[in-house]
Amino acid sequence: MADSTQNGPMQGGAGGGAVQFLMANKLDTAMWISRLFTVYCSALFVLPLLGLHEAASFYQRALLANALTSALRLHQRLPHFQLSRAFLAQALLEDSCHYLLYSLIFVNSYPVTMSIFPVLLFSLLHAATYTKKVLDARSSNSLPFLRNLLDKLNANQQNILKFIACNEIFLMPATVFMLFSGQGSLLQPFIYYRFLTLRYSSRRNPYCRTLFTELRIVVEHLIMKPSCPIFLRRLCLSSISFISRLAPTVA
Repeated sequence: MADSTQNGPMQGGAGGGAVQFLMANKLDTAMWISRLFTVYCSALFVLPLLGLHEAASFYQRALLANALTSALRLHQRLPHFQLSRAFLAQALLEDSCHYLLYSLIFVNSYPVTMSIFPVLLFSLLHAATYTKKVLDARSSNSLPFLRNLLDKLNANQQNILKFIACNEIFLMPATVFMLFSGQGSLLQPFIYYRFLTLRYSSRRNPYCRTLFTELRIVVEHLIMKPSCPIFLRRLCLSSISFISRLAPTVA
């Protein structure tokens, strides 16, 4: 999950080593700052300490900051922009492109708490990884309490990624519900479906695909019990068949 960085010079004392590391990796540092800002804004939306009106503005700021981070990361992965179909196809394979699209889908929509968690948690994971590199550049044993927190976060990375994938999946019916409740646009479910197919086909992050499989196994196990009503079993089997037909082919 960590972004690839170059090892900058680490001479000049503890503080000097960290500063030199940050200056030697300007693009990664810019993404680190934008991710920390995303975490800050997301937290103030989830916990509206400054009031509900301000929380809505923090929702938009978090998504805009995430869009900036995703654009920078996409530029890092594909530095030579080309206005061609081949370049677009290559860009759509990148997770950063997926979450650039994700931010654009929800930035002007009605604030949905579920939609902010993937942004918050991805930013937190990436920021934690880079923070540890900054601490290593400063000193191998600096700020042990913070290092301990970062290690605990990293130890739970797999569970966090599964939680993110679960959010990505259940946001699909949420966008449909928002449409019928008058809080979403007509295009939002269709664009989000495209985002979900990109996440399902992701080369770097298989958790969305894994969660779909695990959910299918759980549902099939429950509906095959004798106590399950026949109509509910048929409804679930039809839904599973429909969703399976919508799933993209993964190489």
